[in-house]
Amino acid sequence: MITFCVSILALVVGYLVYGKFVDRFFGSDAGRQTPAVAKADGVDFKVMPTWKVFVIQFLNIAGLGPIFGAIMGAAYGPAAYLWIVIGCIFMGAVHDYFSGMLSIRNDGVNMPDLTGKYLGRGAKTFMTVFVPFLLLAVGVSFVTGPADLMQSLTGMDKTWWLYIIFVYYILATLLPIDKIIGTIYPFMGAALLFMAVGVGGAMLWGDISGSLSMQELTFSTLKNYHADPENNILIPMLFIVISCGAISGFHSTQSPLMSRCLKNEKYGRPVFYGAMIAEGIVAMIWASAAMAYFGGAEGLNDAATNGVMIDGVLTKVTPAIAVDMICKSWLGKVGAIIAVIGVVVCPITSGDTAFRSMRLTIADLCRYDQKKISKRLVVSVPIFVAAYFFCMADFSTVWNYVGICNQILAVLVLWTVTAYLVQSGKPHWMTSIPAAFLTFICVSYFMMAPFKAGGLHLAPAAGYVCGGIVALAALIYCTVKARKMKSVSSL
Repeated sequence: MITFCVSILALVVGYLVYGKFVDRFFGSDAGRQTPAVAKADGVDFKVMPTWKVFVIQFLNIAGLGPIFGAIMGAAYGPAAYLWIVIGCIFMGAVHDYFSGMLSIRNDGVNMPDLTGKYLGRGAKTFMTVFVPFLLLAVGVSFVTGPADLMQSLTGMDKTWWLYIIFVYYILATLLPIDKIIGTIYPFMGAALLFMAVGVGGAMLWGDISGSLSMQELTFSTLKNYHADPENNILIPMLFIVISCGAISGFHSTQSPLMSRCLKNEKYGRPVFYGAMIAEGIVAMIWASAAMAYFGGAEGLNDAATNGVMIDGVLTKVTPAIAVDMICKSWLGKVGAIIAVIGVVVCPITSGDTAFRSMRLTIADLCRYDQKKISKRLVVSVPIFVAAYFFCMADFSTVWNYVGICNQILAVLVLWTVTAYLVQSGKPHWMTSIPAAFLTFICVSYFMMAPFKAGGLHLAPAAGYVCGGIVALAALIYCTVKARKMKSVSSL
């Protein structure tokens, strides 16, 4: 319980202290006009109440990652706590804040345009292909994922839930942002809040009463607990498995959506930095709950590998099954229904904005105005046709690569922000060090991961050496570039 409470406190203090430092470092200007005001069109550029913008941003970024990813990450042991806290405060929240604020400073544009401005045409070309693919992958996965969960919850056939979710996604993509998303998100947020508070509260009470034991982070527990450690090496695998909750490139596709709805730059910290901290808290709750419920990381791995008896049937525990078991056991029947709805809300509220962000990204790249619904249809129809066919196919293979693609995007965004800081004559260490670290993680992953996960399956030493060389080279190049620009500006 000590580790959990200290971690939650650290996340809150991180927002109050480091979040404020980041905001001052960037230089948010309360007197500067935002795109929501300057480019208001009543569809995508529209001023909304700050509390509502925060809720939308939080639900946009809180997909299945901070729940399912945190549970999968818990299989590595208490080291997951450390990554969630440090990653969220110093990497993820910084990443989300800058991607939102830079979008505001550039008329609400999406990441491909920002990357092109600060990293050049080649980087923009790559992002032009990479970002829509990732958004399509996330959107499709967040159609099938919620459908599976709702079928389990209600007994209704999955196909019908696919149709219902698809209809909602189409409406959320086409209609003005305040009509669907802005109207129902507060209610979805309430369900998600109940889930987080309910599970977290039940876990703490269980530890206090002695019915549960929450595994602590100590020097002796700071090791790899995974049942298959040879194919799931702690570094870099943990940092890929837990992305949402620590740092996620997908968030950079969502922050620009809210940059078009924020009425004042002074609210950038609570909306962008704060929403990421809130997601980190959700991830901490579920990582802790998974370990506590199954009696520690070893118990969680045993349940996932050998299975547990459920209704007389030996069943291997997946993240979805773990969520169902935890909610029913700790919150009772009614509480479990509300909690599971909160879990279902997470992917749905990321899936709808994934498709919406894809529409806006493509429209921005084509310089195609989206004020008229007929023009929105021109962009949206091909997107949903492609999504439909992806849903009919076996998408599990593609999803295996989404985790690493997510972190590759985060790397590109962090280097984009670093380039902005260098060009602005500001110290770049706030983002260049996280960028170099995540570069090391991604390169190491490609070197060491199994073939089926997209890696070369080389020895760890080879992976670490390659990752270290690439990360160090990038950091040195950035430092030299910054010094040259400083020298030129001083002449």
